[in-house]
Amino acid sequence: MSGYDLLRKTELKIDDIHLSNANLSAIAATTADVLGLEPAKVLVVDYRDGTLVLDIHNTYVDAFAIVGQQEALLESLGALPGVGVTDKTSVYSQGMLGWLGLDRDRTIAALKRGEEMAADILRNVAKRVIVFSSGAEVENGEIEDTNLPTIMKYLTNEGFKVSRGEVLKDDRLSIAARLREASETGGYGVIITTGGVGAEDKDQTVEAVLEVDPDAATPYICHYKVGTGRHAKDGVRIAVGEYNGTLIISLPGPNDEVKASLEPIVHGLKAGFEKDDLAGAIAENLRSVLRERHDSSTASE
Repeated sequence: MSGYDLLRKTELKIDDIHLSNANLSAIAATTADVLGLEPAKVLVVDYRDGTLVLDIHNTYVDAFAIVGQQEALLESLGALPGVGVTDKTSVYSQGMLGWLGLDRDRTIAALKRGEEMAADILRNVAKRVIVFSSGAEVENGEIEDTNLPTIMKYLTNEGFKVSRGEVLKDDRLSIAARLREASETGGYGVIITTGGVGAEDKDQTVEAVLEVDPDAATPYICHYKVGTGRHAKDGVRIAVGEYNGTLIISLPGPNDEVKASLEPIVHGLKAGFEKDDLAGAIAENLRSVLRERHDSSTASE
């Protein structure tokens, strides 16, 4: 459905229509039926001097349902008892509702072309990815950022266009602000962050994603006892959230964990996974990496 916001232009006027003991509820219901609207959303609000005024309480309307429907509407209204319609009767409205008087075939063809263009744009946006690393050690150049080239190579080979974002500071509000900005103005379908998902106080990425999307999926990768070592939180989590139509995926910092996340990310994106399912698939792969690391460490002792 091509849904268009009425932008408060909800008044529909019919001029040179003559009523004689007509049922206003029937007029409203007929109008709703012809325009594909809910009957409860269409009300007759005035009739005087041959002008009938209806108010449409929908916020959005289906463009295909209303375009070029003036003749059909007047014909249906004219069939009601007590409603007189002539060759001079006309429908007038501002905004989207004014599309009632347009040529139906030509306008529908234009709408379909517009939908195809919009779908093409959305497909291109969905393939655009920006990657943000985090942490003072990366920002200060103390350690090499191996995650960006890893992600860029893998996703590029899978048909994505990857851009490099700046290094995020270890600050919840700062990270959240940058995620919002990239989602709102960058034209990206996916944002990937690496680092800052651990159990220390400085790790604020998951919290930042929850600031942006309170319903983000944040499964645990492993658990810790609070107070053990530098663990101020009870475990390591990843996050998959969404803001302004952009998917936000927050991964750990270790490069082997980033590598282990890429296959489920690409599979999930191409399959259209919801954020809970995508987060679950990534988390399961990461748990396997941690189990293998633990088993290898135990075996070497």
